[in-house]
Amino acid sequence: MFRLIALTLLLASPALAHSPLLDLSPKTREAPLVIDAPEHSKAIFSELSGAPQFYQITSDEEFDFYVGITAAKLESCGLKQTFSFRVLDANFKEIDARDGAAMEWVPWFEEYGKNWYWVGPQIGGAFAHDRTYPAGTYYVEVFNTANAGEYVLAVGDQERFGLGTLLTIRGTMREVQAKFWDKKG
Repeated sequence: MFRLIALTLLLASPALAHSPLLDLSPKTREAPLVIDAPEHSKAIFSELSGAPQFYQITSDEEFDFYVGITAAKLESCGLKQTFSFRVLDANFKEIDARDGAAMEWVPWFEEYGKNWYWVGPQIGGAFAHDRTYPAGTYYVEVFNTANAGEYVLAVGDQERFGLGTLLTIRGTMREVQAKFWDKKG
């Protein structure tokens, strides 16, 4: 029993931020990435490859809404590109949007992963929600003028991590580190 508790504490220490998910697959309007439990914090590491990407959020009850975009900050390099997003209703009608090109992206050091990020547009602030959305289906569309580049979509602000997340978080972060930071500079 002691070993299980010690292992859980050891693995939980980096999980005090958004739960990481590396998903480089296409996320189209017809086949979006489905985000379960939209209030639970997630950091989805992805890449635009010629087209906008879509995420679907569905909830049977009112929920706290947070979404934001960050990008890897590489040593002393400036921000190479920005990202924007739109929040759409179930009929793909825009209900909110943030233009990453029209704002100042700020550097931020994430202490658990030990990496620097550029923090871009958010609905909410300081990685936390500032509004609730009614029950229903919503889509988040991520894009930029070239529809190219690596980004991180953060959703939710409640830190809840299941045993599966705790057991895979280190491997996921190693993959993220290799893809987003190690081979560049």
